[in-house]
Amino acid sequence: MKYLIRKAVVQDVLQIQGLVNEYADKGLMLPRSLAELYDNIRDFTVCVSRDRLFGCCALHVCWTSLAEVASFAVLQDMCCQGIGSQLLHASMGEAQGLGIETIFTLTRAPDYFKKHGFAEVDKGMLPHKVWGDCLKCPKFPDCDEIAMVLVL
Repeated sequence: MKYLIRKAVVQDVLQIQGLVNEYADKGLMLPRSLAELYDNIRDFTVCVSRDRLFGCCALHVCWTSLAEVASFAVLQDMCCQGIGSQLLHASMGEAQGLGIETIFTLTRAPDYFKKHGFAEVDKGMLPHKVWGDCLKCPKFPDCDEIAMVLVL
């Protein structure tokens, strides 16, 4: 199957929300509202084939030299086909193009990110600015995610 990795467009928002919220329903990531997705559509890179979305990854710029990889998801039946790696590498390339020096993620899949060069760090090392989404999390303040950082 041929698919395309590209920046998201507004027509992708409903499918992004469906995919992200499917994982959120399982407690694996934060849910995203339509308003939130439309507000941040420029952060997203997607994997598509024709009209079907297979995966998404957001790169959210937090500060001068720091960005977060968030809402990173691939359809369950498309896992292990390299889509996640392509989305992550596209986001890493975008970060470099923006002059970002460091990207981070909060994840329950640290081994996946380690394969891509990320290293585990103490959450306390991340600036307070990055904790805005955490306040919306049903698991706050008992977070079970692992902070991972990649210096580009």
